[in-house]
Amino acid sequence: MGTLIYSMITSLDGYVADRDGNFGWAVPDEEVLETVNRDTAGVSTFLYGRTMYETMRVWETDPAIAGQSPRSADFARLWTRADKVVYSTTLPEVDTTRTRLERRFDPDEVRELKARAEGDLTVDGPTLAAHALRHRLVDEVRVLLCPVTVGGGQAMFPDSALDLRLRDLRRFGNGMVQLYFDVGTGTH
Repeated sequence: MGTLIYSMITSLDGYVADRDGNFGWAVPDEEVLETVNRDTAGVSTFLYGRTMYETMRVWETDPAIAGQSPRSADFARLWTRADKVVYSTTLPEVDTTRTRLERRFDPDEVRELKARAEGDLTVDGPTLAAHALRHRLVDEVRVLLCPVTVGGGQAMFPDSALDLRLRDLRRFGNGMVQLYFDVGTGTH
């Protein structure tokens, strides 16, 4: 059985993108990317909404992205070898390997994916993750916290209470901090 992980890079004030949709402040350096790769190595399936899929697909479709560094190339290999499920009512088709398109998020299907998984699964992007969190499908939350505030935008978490228990943290030389939380069964 796989663990479903919600993982995002966020500002100190809890946003994954600012009011204009920008997230240039969230680019990981090589030290951070090494940890992201280590965390991603156990992922067998990525669950995406349309926006996150369109952001991440460049790891397969744009060789220049993977060519930025050896760690970028490693991430591209990890991403390409994993299965991807994209939930979208508007995306006409997907164009990356090992990717399927679903028109609606079905919590029972995700439970079945978790039960059959040979590795971990991630749900990436706050809109899709909100569905998974509401249905109590998420087992772990990983927050890569950037030392910047943006004052508003796309929030990482939905407007609902979560019972999160800090399990671990890592500090990086660039000021970023990664927090690892287990998701409890209750709410605060």
